[in-house]
Amino acid sequence: MSASRRTGTADALGPDEPGRDGADLLAALLDGMDAALCAFDADGVVTHWNREAERILGWTAAEAVGRTGFAGWAVRSADADEVQGRLLAVMHAPGRQVHEFALVTKDGGRVLVRTQSAAVRGGDGKPAGVYCAFSEVHAQIDLERSIALSEALFEDAAWGVVLVDADLRPAVVNAYAARALGSGRTALLGRPLGELIGQGVEELEGALGHVLSEGAPPSPMEVWVTLRLPGESGGRAERRCWRSGFVRLSSPLAEEPVPLGVGWLFQDVTDARLVEQEAAQLRFRANQLHRSARAAAECEDPAEAATVHLDFALAGFADHAVIDLVASEEPLRLVRAAATPSGAPGASLLVTRGALPVRYGEGHPAVQCVERAGSVRAAAPEEGGARAQRWAQSRQWPEGSVFALCAVLRSRGRTLGVVTFLRGASRAGFERGDAMYAESVAARIAAAVDLAALGGAGG
Repeated sequence: MSASRRTGTADALGPDEPGRDGADLLAALLDGMDAALCAFDADGVVTHWNREAERILGWTAAEAVGRTGFAGWAVRSADADEVQGRLLAVMHAPGRQVHEFALVTKDGGRVLVRTQSAAVRGGDGKPAGVYCAFSEVHAQIDLERSIALSEALFEDAAWGVVLVDADLRPAVVNAYAARALGSGRTALLGRPLGELIGQGVEELEGALGHVLSEGAPPSPMEVWVTLRLPGESGGRAERRCWRSGFVRLSSPLAEEPVPLGVGWLFQDVTDARLVEQEAAQLRFRANQLHRSARAAAECEDPAEAATVHLDFALAGFADHAVIDLVASEEPLRLVRAAATPSGAPGASLLVTRGALPVRYGEGHPAVQCVERAGSVRAAAPEEGGARAQRWAQSRQWPEGSVFALCAVLRSRGRTLGVVTFLRGASRAGFERGDAMYAESVAARIAAAVDLAALGGAGG
């Protein structure tokens, strides 16, 4: 089929005429379109018919161009007048009109198409014909659904949606994700994830890189991240847990799959995970208290029973612990009764009888604990390093201690001493829930210490 037949260009043009190049270009453009296209002149004669129209209906351009309307070949006879009337009516209507028709394929089948039609104006501005672009309804509906889904995800979704480009930088972000990342939607675009996320960014970027190269993982994954909050000069961070799913995005227009990036969908499940962790922690600590009570009951020496309670409490709770007892109240003097090894963590050891008083200065957390008869939490300076080391040494605590929790030992209405739990820099600081657990352990240690004192007095 010649270019002039496809484009309605006059056959009088010879191969060397200037209009021939324009006709060939128009034919190439029409045949390269993804949508089917046909056109009619003012009398309803088909003037254009591209390859996509041929693919959908089976009629070639040679068979279509030159026919009057669709009657007798592309529509049923009963529908021909209605279809042609609606198409040609577009010449006298403003803008585009959308219709749905059932057309007939060359092999006798029927296909429902959706058309967009508009008038073609001549040089004098008067209607000269109609062009009609059409596609199968199911393909159009699929496209509309895809567009609607995309718009809904980026506007109304109850989870975060981020399109990450091949450089692992956000390209599109919905409102939920922007709130989760602590910034505006446009402010996030093109920024490295490391500027938004502190701890956990390596794991997240590793997952995104894997999706780009290998495809999406078989199931969602949970990533704990620490956000970099703006305006916090002290580096305050917020730890969150995101349940994340990933899909690899490829261009539908390329002959071979070309990765456009990754679709990252996530939901913040921090509260639920913290509740689960807290419940598991409570169960573990209750079990430890139960086990320590049974083990201490088998100790003949009450002082040894006190160290048993201490050792069971250390598991998953602290790195080191010391027990200091009140030697005198006026002035207040504390003596070391038991301690874990100062090097690597290990079982608590009793201090030999006649121990010298510990040299705690005024304001020492253990001294404050005894004076207040209540728990005291303390932490080394945030700068760390040598200053944190001096902080532990000046308080006569094992090297590397940066967090302390002191719980008072009381029995029969008397303050007997204090137990101090210590954590290193690899752990988080003590919280209110930790203080409650330490007080439960301290009550058991105090009972054992009191019994040991009664035994010594009786001896």
